[in-house]
Amino acid sequence: MDETTRLDALPRTGMTVEPCGIAGLWRVACEPVSDERGFFLETFRRSLVDPALGRPYQFVQGNHSRSAAGTLRGFRSEPWDKLIYVARGTALIVVVDPRPDSPTFRQHEKVMLGDAPGRRDRLLISQGLANAFYCVTEVDYINDVSQEYEPSVRRGFRWNDPTLGIDWPNRTPILSPADQSLPDFDAYQRGV
Repeated sequence: MDETTRLDALPRTGMTVEPCGIAGLWRVACEPVSDERGFFLETFRRSLVDPALGRPYQFVQGNHSRSAAGTLRGFRSEPWDKLIYVARGTALIVVVDPRPDSPTFRQHEKVMLGDAPGRRDRLLISQGLANAFYCVTEVDYINDVSQEYEPSVRRGFRWNDPTLGIDWPNRTPILSPADQSLPDFDAYQRGV
């Protein structure tokens, strides 16, 4: 059996877009097809994402970061949609709703993505939501966004703000100087 026939013979599994507990956050559930060579999975299908988002989703910029185990990045909030994926390693993704007019204001949701025990899913994070991620292992993090990066509109707040009640797996993660200097959530709300 040649390579093309083998690949075509593999069953295709479904991709679904499922709403999460925070308004504007969806899990794009991707089911890998595996055999002795490894796996294949579809990570994006616009015909499924657009109806969930309620408008066309458009990639404008793609970003790839590699982070050491024990690193925590965020919380960051931008006026663009983000479609994230952990291509290698395992990361705990936490999304917080900082929008005061939202029914899920101040709530957070945690999702483990990537290699086991994570899932090979993607998260679609609507503009205005804030996300952070903690690297359980070394991680390759893919972040496709709907607008080009503009630093003047990027905001954030402290990862360990006690008013948010987030139980992180590490209380002393590796942080960038920028993440170390972020304000607390209430100061963020006041525009500090």
